[in-house]
Amino acid sequence: MRTLFLILFCGILLSAQAQTQKIGYADWEYIFAQLPEFKQIDSELKTHSEQLQNQLRAKQQDFEAKYKAYQGMPATTPDAIKADKERELQALQEGFQKFQQDAQTSLQKKQADLMEPVYKKVGKNIEDVAKENGYTFIINPQTVGGGDILLYSDENYNISNLVLKKMGVTPAPVTGTPIAPVKKN
Repeated sequence: MRTLFLILFCGILLSAQAQTQKIGYADWEYIFAQLPEFKQIDSELKTHSEQLQNQLRAKQQDFEAKYKAYQGMPATTPDAIKADKERELQALQEGFQKFQQDAQTSLQKKQADLMEPVYKKVGKNIEDVAKENGYTFIINPQTVGGGDILLYSDENYNISNLVLKKMGVTPAPVTGTPIAPVKKN
């Protein structure tokens, strides 16, 4: 009987504790869009991307010029010279494709390197705000894999502006449609 009473008491205690949990959400995209460093990161990424695209265009133009020269070779050109030009064109094409892959990797690495400190900073401030305001869980209302993480939200529990204020950023006034509307069911 004592065991049954103890189990019921623990169940009631856990149930009461579960009912007092406070859950909020922070919209990462909204927070990032408000940060001055995000604008700087976006600018750096655009510059890096443009530099890579310029190099890619130069390589493509070089290939096209050499291909036109190859096509314009007279029919009397010896086979050895044609074969040499074909190998050169093949090497240029392979180099072009490798550069494309390397450029994509470079851009992704640059983005990861620039965003990592911002992710850590925002994550730390979300954690601090959650602790200061007694939240048990903080959820990101963005979708993952096509499914919503948050099906309903009360704007009173959105801590995004608190996080921005903690980071010393004054949130811009929201005009029009919110950045990431939350479906309400």
